[in-house]
Amino acid sequence: MKTRTPITLITGPLGSGKTTLLRHILDTVRKKIAILMNEFGEIGIDRKIIEGRNVRIAELDGGCVCCSLQGEFEAAVNEVIDTVDPEMIVVETTGVAEPDALIFDIQESLPRIRLDGVVTVADADAMMRFPQLGHTTRMQIQDADAVLLNKIDLVSPEDLDKVQEKIRQLNEAAPILLTERCQADSDLLFGIARDRVIQPPQHVHQPEFKSFSHVSQALFDRDLFEQFADHLRNVYRAKGFVCFPEGSYLFNYVAGRWELEPFREEKTALVFIGKRIELEKRRILEELKKCELEA
Repeated sequence: MKTRTPITLITGPLGSGKTTLLRHILDTVRKKIAILMNEFGEIGIDRKIIEGRNVRIAELDGGCVCCSLQGEFEAAVNEVIDTVDPEMIVVETTGVAEPDALIFDIQESLPRIRLDGVVTVADADAMMRFPQLGHTTRMQIQDADAVLLNKIDLVSPEDLDKVQEKIRQLNEAAPILLTERCQADSDLLFGIARDRVIQPPQHVHQPEFKSFSHVSQALFDRDLFEQFADHLRNVYRAKGFVCFPEGSYLFNYVAGRWELEPFREEKTALVFIGKRIELEKRRILEELKKCELEA
C-alpha cells in the first residue's frame, strides 16, 4: 500500500504573510512540493508571485476552499498526486477561510493524504492595532498546530507579550514562532504529524469580505500612487502589481500599512478586499485613473 502524502495547511488572516511564508518554504525546503492555492478575488496575484519556482500549482479561485470548493479541492489533490507524485502538499488558504471544514474533509474523505499540520500565520502589528479578533481569526488560531507570529519588528516588546498572551488564551498547545517576514525554520513547520481529530463543523461559513479588481496597461505616477495608498479607506487588504516608468513592483497593503517590492510584471493588476468595500469601489477606481500617465 502506497504511503499517504503529507499535507500542510497554511492559514491566517488577510495580509498576515501566508504567501511570504510560502515563498520562504519554496526557497528553503529541498523536497518535491505541490502547491494548492485558494485566492480571494478575481485576479490570481499570489500564483504569479511564486510561479517559476519549479513547483506544481493547482489554483482554486472564486471562493473559500473551506466550504464552497471542497469538491474541487478533492479533485485537485487527486490530480496533483496522479500527475506529480509530490513528497508533500502545501495548501495556502484565503485569509477569509475557516479551516475546520477543510480539516474535517481531509481527515474523513481523502484516503490518499494525511494531514501533517495546520500552520496559522498571525500578524502581530494588526493584532495590536485591531485587538477585537473576528470569528474567523479566532478559529484559525484555535485550529493551529503551530502559530507563526509574524511582523514582530513592528511592535514593542511589551505589545509582543500581549499578543502572545492573546494567542495562548485561544490555543494553549501550539508553539508560537516569532518571525520577521516569515523567516521561520522550515523544520519546525513540517513533520508535526497532527494527532488531533476535529469534529464536524456545526456552522455555515458566511464570508464577511468582498473584493474587486483593477487592471491597467498604463504606467503610473509613483508619487500620486503613494498618496493614493496613504489615503485608502474601508480597505483591509490590497495586493497586486503596479508599473511605474522606472519599473514594476509588488504592492502589499494591510490595514493602513503598505509597501512596494521590486517585481517584474508587464501590467498593473490590483485586488482590493474589505467588508464594505463596494461603497468605496467607484472612488478608488477614479483615484487610480488619476495616477495613470498619458502614453
